[in-house]
Amino acid sequence: MKDEFIKIYTDNIKRDGADKLLEWLQRSDFFTTPASTKHHGAHEGGLCEHSVNVFNRLGRIYTDECNDPEKYKSNLETFTICGLLHDVCKVNFYTVSTRNVKNETTGQWEKQPYYAIDDQLPYGHGEKSVYIISGFMHLTREEAMAIRWHMGGFDDAVKGGSYAISGAFDKFPLALMLHVADLEATYIDEKEDAK
Repeated sequence: MKDEFIKIYTDNIKRDGADKLLEWLQRSDFFTTPASTKHHGAHEGGLCEHSVNVFNRLGRIYTDECNDPEKYKSNLETFTICGLLHDVCKVNFYTVSTRNVKNETTGQWEKQPYYAIDDQLPYGHGEKSVYIISGFMHLTREEAMAIRWHMGGFDDAVKGGSYAISGAFDKFPLALMLHVADLEATYIDEKEDAK
């Protein structure tokens, strides 16, 4: 999956700083870390896999919406950035720990590894991804809004009562499309992968 991610990234993202961001991703745990601790992609490499799945879903959603191949091609860099990088906030976010689990067959307690959260940059979710990406390359306002609000109703600000997401979805349709692509990748593609 890492090779596929890198190919999509290098083929489609050409803006200044993209090469430095990719170098940083390759030095980080991005390609080996999970996408979550116990839900979708809760395995080594799950984040990379999820990112490629979201990119693919976002392209399908956009194609269905506009039915204009030329418009899709002209926005491919934006889709690639949003799909592949929406969750860079999870770099250096998880750690492997152990816990005691009772073996039902033997009745003995055994140490089992699991993923735990160890957030080194507690800055929020979508906003943290925007912050990290912006340290390497410029994001358009639409890209920043899409990445910032990709969690939709699961975002902490929304759960806390913020209505800003409504304005973001209204003014920047890509934000809603990225949220839907994230949901479809999580609950359709990665659920099927787990079978």
